[in-house]
Amino acid sequence: MKAQTMLISALLFAFVIALFAVINVNSVQVNFMFAQTQIPLILVILASTLLGGLVIGLFGMVRVFRLQRQVKLLNKQVNELTAEVEKKAAPELKPFSIDEIAAPQARTSVDH
Repeated sequence: MKAQTMLISALLFAFVIALFAVINVNSVQVNFMFAQTQIPLILVILASTLLGGLVIGLFGMVRVFRLQRQVKLLNKQVNELTAEVEKKAAPELKPFSIDEIAAPQARTSVDH
């Protein structure tokens, strides 16, 4: 449900930006520090929106990769700790011989 809401919000935002860009078709002067040029405002708006989306997407991808790496590390720690707990919880078995089974030790009782 969250993904659908995000998709609908993104499409609505893109529609509003496209509508705003289509309304503003006049040429504007853009200064690139080393050169100046006249560009239609629609291109400036669309290019700025596209670059902003790419920057946000890159930050999101970096965050996802960091979280995936952290999940792998935490899963490894969980597996190690689980193995350690299972090792401590398992009873220690010692080998025995057939003689011990055939002739059990006699029990002594103390009379009071």
